[in-house]
Amino acid sequence: MSEINREAVAHLARLAHIEMTAEELDKMAGELDVIVDSIKTVSEVAGDDVPATSHPIPLANVFREDVPGATLTNEQALSGAPDAEDGRFKVPAILDEE
Repeated sequence: MSEINREAVAHLARLAHIEMTAEELDKMAGELDVIVDSIKTVSEVAGDDVPATSHPIPLANVFREDVPGATLTNEQALSGAPDAEDGRFKVPAILDEE
């Protein structure tokens, strides 16, 4: 018996405020049922000696050391700006405020 049926998908779609056609409901129910069955199969095979994992390849932190480097001077940063004022980039106002 299928764990996921068309009615369950329609219910979830209503809860999520997602409009789905009859064809989409049927397709999604089939796809979700295959996913649930696949997870069941893996769960049956994975025993206590198989550690849980979220990735098949062990990952390590690949961040570099945070070392400050050369930075631009204020004049260098503003040199390519189309407009600047008081040592800052000047841009058009987007709010009706002063």
